[in-house]
Amino acid sequence: MAGGLPALTRLPGGTFALALALGARRQLIREWTGNPWHRWRLTRPRPTGLAATPHDPRPVDLESGRRVLAGRFQFGGVTLDTGVRGDPWDRPSPSKRFAQSLHGLDWMGDLIATGQAGCAEGLRLALDWSRVFGRWNGFSWDPELLERRVFNLACAAHPICALASDAEKAQIALDLARQARCLLDALDAPVHAAERAVSVALAGAALAGEAGEQLMDRGLIRLERALQATVLPDGGHASRCPAAALELLFDLQTLDDALVQRGVAGPDEMMRAMDRLAGAVRFFTLADGGLPALQGGEALTRSYVAAARASEDEQGRLPATRNGYHRMESKSLQLLADAAPPAEGPWSVTACAQPLAVEVLAHGKRLITSCAWSPIAAAPQGLRLADGASTLSIADASCGDPLRGFQAAALGARLARVYDAVEQRKHEGEGGLWLELSHDGWAKAFRLRHERRLFLDLGADELRGEDRLTPLTDAAAAEGARRFAPFFLRFHVHPDVRASLARDGRSVLLRAEGQETGWWLRNDAQEVSVETSVYFQDGQPRRAHQVVLRGHARLDAGARVRWKLAAAEAWPPPH
Repeated sequence: MAGGLPALTRLPGGTFALALALGARRQLIREWTGNPWHRWRLTRPRPTGLAATPHDPRPVDLESGRRVLAGRFQFGGVTLDTGVRGDPWDRPSPSKRFAQSLHGLDWMGDLIATGQAGCAEGLRLALDWSRVFGRWNGFSWDPELLERRVFNLACAAHPICALASDAEKAQIALDLARQARCLLDALDAPVHAAERAVSVALAGAALAGEAGEQLMDRGLIRLERALQATVLPDGGHASRCPAAALELLFDLQTLDDALVQRGVAGPDEMMRAMDRLAGAVRFFTLADGGLPALQGGEALTRSYVAAARASEDEQGRLPATRNGYHRMESKSLQLLADAAPPAEGPWSVTACAQPLAVEVLAHGKRLITSCAWSPIAAAPQGLRLADGASTLSIADASCGDPLRGFQAAALGARLARVYDAVEQRKHEGEGGLWLELSHDGWAKAFRLRHERRLFLDLGADELRGEDRLTPLTDAAAAEGARRFAPFFLRFHVHPDVRASLARDGRSVLLRAEGQETGWWLRNDAQEVSVETSVYFQDGQPRRAHQVVLRGHARLDAGARVRWKLAAAEAWPPPH
């Protein structure tokens, strides 16, 4: 049931039935978790101390650590000022995302990096959390928060206990063991199963005695099974989110370090997954050092992505395709296209219904991107749809919708009614690279197929594209079909890129910050405009622009828009 039973959700009322069943099951587990007998069981056996000191390779933010040390907690764009040695736990949080970051201890590594004073403050805050929330709390003991808090506390346990008393060390060790055992109860769902198993095994490696051995063994057994479903043979994450592959690689590297300290060999499945994920992260790392902002992930920073690749051997040619994405490069241009359907079932909680979306970089600068929606952004769910990426949409329709209301509360914001097939063909020649893509996401509503053809001219160093709406064979006979349908071809521009509409009313000059020359986006659309957009970075919105090409498709004849991205050789723009 936890896997989602995809066949059931395809039946009328199947999604509602699944949500009802999982909602009831979750409530039973929640009541059992808060039961005094269960809480007592979580304390046995007691850990005898600390063992390994796991090292998380994620880069730390010293400035963030200094703010926490001064009593200024700043997460999700909001700040809670408690003052030096203040108590952030026994007061309301300014937002849900803030509370999640606070209770997940995502800031603990930054605080410890400030030195001995940071370690002492980390110990005080961890003990204060235990005083307020240590017994049990529906929000703070939620599996998603437990997953990160167990991971972060396991990494921090040794440093923060350096100056602790024996009683304080015992309390930290017991808190870590209890939370890791509670997390074991949430490992039956495929989404985050691997990440949660890592956290349990990591806690076991950090704890001494029988308690640590049991957690480590159980976590590693669960991890082997979970990785088979989570990491695909080509290294891609089952969610198809590039950022998710990177985060899982970070987690596995941390666990591997802890196991080495304990003298325990990592499971074969874990080592294979690390190799595959490393290859996928290398594939997804674009010329600016970031990742594609697609399928629920942000681009992230160069230093953050590079931290996962510090020991990587970058020999060898990159594959052209991985995890349903295609990558093409010329002398100055780099393109990545999403050429597969979004993840299904429980894996689709962060997926985006943005068929054939592209990201384009020029001279190592991101030009064309998406809105970069991610789960940490306080953003409308509508940005997960076609309008939120650089692709084509028809009217105000969508080819997939996130669940809402009761169903979303029970199942997560999964995508429903999405396109389930993308056709692709790629050709390579001496002069350039061809990529032909198509999907039928608009077939049910409009009886139209979207075809996208991309040609990267290696000699001219330019990208040519054609987006075509082709009627299906019975389109003319479709009962009640409208004769015309408006369509929109969007190119979301990165916030650091200026978009200027030329006096001809069609060409648009895209010029990245710090570059004297730009790139012309020329086209034969019926109407061209530059409009406002948004781009999310660290979950926070940045003002951006989008180039919108408009037209009308005749349902029995279709429509076509051709466009080209070429280096600008002259200024001002053409008349």
